[in-house]
Amino acid sequence: MRFIVYIFIIFAFINYAYAANEPNAAVQKISLAVDHAPPYSQINQNGEVSGAIVDIFREMKKQLPFKLELVGCPFSRCVRMLEQGEVNAMGGLILTPMRQQVMQFVTPPYMVLTSSFVFYAREDSQLQINNYDDLYGKKIAIMRGAVHFKRFDEDDELTKIAVLTESTAINLLLKGRADLVIAVEDTADHAMSVLNQPANKLVKMQYRFNDTIYGYLALSKQFSVTPLAQRVDALMKTMAATGQLNTLIAPYELPPINEQALSF
Repeated sequence: MRFIVYIFIIFAFINYAYAANEPNAAVQKISLAVDHAPPYSQINQNGEVSGAIVDIFREMKKQLPFKLELVGCPFSRCVRMLEQGEVNAMGGLILTPMRQQVMQFVTPPYMVLTSSFVFYAREDSQLQINNYDDLYGKKIAIMRGAVHFKRFDEDDELTKIAVLTESTAINLLLKGRADLVIAVEDTADHAMSVLNQPANKLVKMQYRFNDTIYGYLALSKQFSVTPLAQRVDALMKTMAATGQLNTLIAPYELPPINEQALSF
C-alpha cells in the first residue's frame, strides 16, 4: 500500500507541475462556499470566513494561479449554489449517490471521523430514546440539506423539522419547539463549546448510530471539467499523500487521514 501511495504521489506531482507551468496561464477565480459550522468552517460577526477548508484553499493558492472568493451561506443554500454552479466548490460534504449526480467529489476525503450520529434532548424533558423506534412521534430538528444515515434520511414517517443551522436546531430544542436534535457526536460536542451553547442543559440519548463519516471537498459539475479544477484535484491528492493535509487540519482537532481514506 505504501509503495502504491508513493507511485501515486509521483504521478500526481508530474501532472500538477506540468499544468502549473503552462505558458500564459490566466489567473482564474475559485468561489468557495462556506457554511457556519464551527470550528471546521465558520463566519464571524464581521463576515470573516475561516475554517479547515479555507486553510486548505489558501495553501493551494500558493501553488496554483487562482484568486479565492469566499462565499458565506447557510448550509442548504451553499449546497444548492454548488448544485446550480453558482459557486465552484464546497467542503465537508458526505458523499451520496444522489449528490454524485449533481456535483463532483474530490478524493480522498479530508475529514475522517469515526463517530456516532446522536440525538440530544433537553435535560428536563425526561425523554428516553433507547432504540430507533423510540424516535417515532418525536419532533426532530435537522439541518436542511444535511445527510445522516440511510435509514433515518429515508424514513418519511419520522417528524423532522428542517432548519438552516445547527445552532438554530439547538435553540428550537431549548425553547421546547423540538424534542430532539440529531448531530455527529464529535463535531457537535466541539461546536457547542466553540459557540458557547448551554451543553449542560442537554442530554444525549442512549440510542446512537455508529459510523465512519467522511467529509469531502466537492466541485460543481460545471467547474469540475476545467483545467483549473483538474489541478485542484491533483494537488488535493498530493497534499493528502504527503501528509500536508494532515498538518492543515490538525488545528481543528480533526484526526489524520488514514491509509484506508487515501485508497479512495
